[in-house]
Amino acid sequence: MLGKKKTTSNYKGNDYKDHSYVARNTEVEGDIRFTGGLHVEGKVTGNIVSEDGAVHIHGEVIGEIRAPHIVINGLVRGNVYAGEHIELAAKAVVQGNVYYKSMEMMLGAQVNGSLLHGDKSQHARIEHKPESVAARVDAAKPVVNG
Repeated sequence: MLGKKKTTSNYKGNDYKDHSYVARNTEVEGDIRFTGGLHVEGKVTGNIVSEDGAVHIHGEVIGEIRAPHIVINGLVRGNVYAGEHIELAAKAVVQGNVYYKSMEMMLGAQVNGSLLHGDKSQHARIEHKPESVAARVDAAKPVVNG
């Protein structure tokens, strides 16, 4: 109805039995593969991959994210592949391309890359070799000229 605010999210995280958590003030270096739900409030330097799970990013990820359901309300430096649905919340910043089947984007969310719509099979055909963790860490460091 007109004038009625949206009170629920399409985030499917509560539909999953197993949840993993990267807490605030925690840094993980390396790729993460999981089933169920993954909540990141800290920092992950590596790729996050799930065939059937949901990812909620409130912290920072330097690497690719591949999952059916993704909610971002933090910083992602890398491409994002949402097989089913992605929600970009008001504080989301994505520095990379977003591949999606369905998407919600809230006022304030930023994407510094391309938004590319397609079905799940198209995402699987995208050939991309993720760069190493060391290369992502070096690229994220500020350059000091002196």
